[in-house]
Amino acid sequence: MSAEYRDPAIVQRLLDSIARTVTRPWTLMEICGGQTHAILRAGLDRLLPQGVRLLHGPGCPVCVTPLELIDQAIALAGRPDVILCSFGDMLRVPGSAGDLLAARAAGGEVRAVYSPLDALELARREPARQVVFFAVGFETTAPAAAAAVRQAAALGVGNFSLLVAQVRVPPAIAAILEAPDCRVQGFLAAGHVCTVMGQGEYAPLSERFGVPIVVTGFEPVDILCGVLACVRQLEAGQARLENAYARAARAEGNPTARALLDEVFEPVTRRWRGLGAVPDAGLGLRPAYAAFDAAARFGLADRTAAEPAACRAGEVLQGRLKPAECPAFGRECTPQRPLGAPMVSSEGACAAYYRYRGA
Repeated sequence: MSAEYRDPAIVQRLLDSIARTVTRPWTLMEICGGQTHAILRAGLDRLLPQGVRLLHGPGCPVCVTPLELIDQAIALAGRPDVILCSFGDMLRVPGSAGDLLAARAAGGEVRAVYSPLDALELARREPARQVVFFAVGFETTAPAAAAAVRQAAALGVGNFSLLVAQVRVPPAIAAILEAPDCRVQGFLAAGHVCTVMGQGEYAPLSERFGVPIVVTGFEPVDILCGVLACVRQLEAGQARLENAYARAARAEGNPTARALLDEVFEPVTRRWRGLGAVPDAGLGLRPAYAAFDAAARFGLADRTAAEPAACRAGEVLQGRLKPAECPAFGRECTPQRPLGAPMVSSEGACAAYYRYRGA
């Protein structure tokens, strides 16, 4: 299937259709870091007609995790009674002072895992230690975290907990559109998020702000289909939700995953790097599962931390700045010595520009 969705002839036909459709400039934003990397990898931003501009939004959950949560994870890793588990992407993300790899080098127990269920299994094998899973991600990873918590409760595994950094996409889209200087005229919504959560929250956003929102996949043909659908709406003066990823994303999403999320988590205000505190843009454990909240269990301080002055990741995540426009890009900030998460995350926009466009 992937070859079909990367077919150069189909890509060219879609580019031609977009060029025939566009009569004026339009600015679109993709809201998924996987789409950003696909766009840069295939050079789609350079192949599109001059009137179509793509901005890269806060589509990387690792990147939008605020410094204070990373600092909390590092603090936990420094405790002799804690094993801190995380997805590998988080290990090199800089906090206020160092990262999780440095915490491990200093003697902390930090382990990369593929799933929160791996961390739960570790907690069962190590009953004398506290095992904390750093739960980072959009709605796509949250069901697995919810499953781990529910299973821990059912099995009575009291030494397992989550440092919760799960975030929700629709409120972030609203925050971007509410900005007085917002330039975004249409959105390419993340197809994998809609595959889990469905599309119910997107139609009201489209209607409220008068912008097209097109559910879009991750291959070049997918992305160009999303762009074409968005541009057609804009040229016709329309603004509605449209699904250009029907082979995977259904209107109702995954009812089983949604029910699990609703049982274990509830929407909470959460800080996003670049966007600040956004109402309902995070997931927090419901009272019935509050015993598995690592921040409460270990009395972690709830405070903010300042970004490095030279790092303009916040502007990149808002689509106000392209990575290469940051003065530190490729100089003070590289994948080997990053100033911010977008340079080291596998879905980060800065990492995509560094990899596919060079310093």
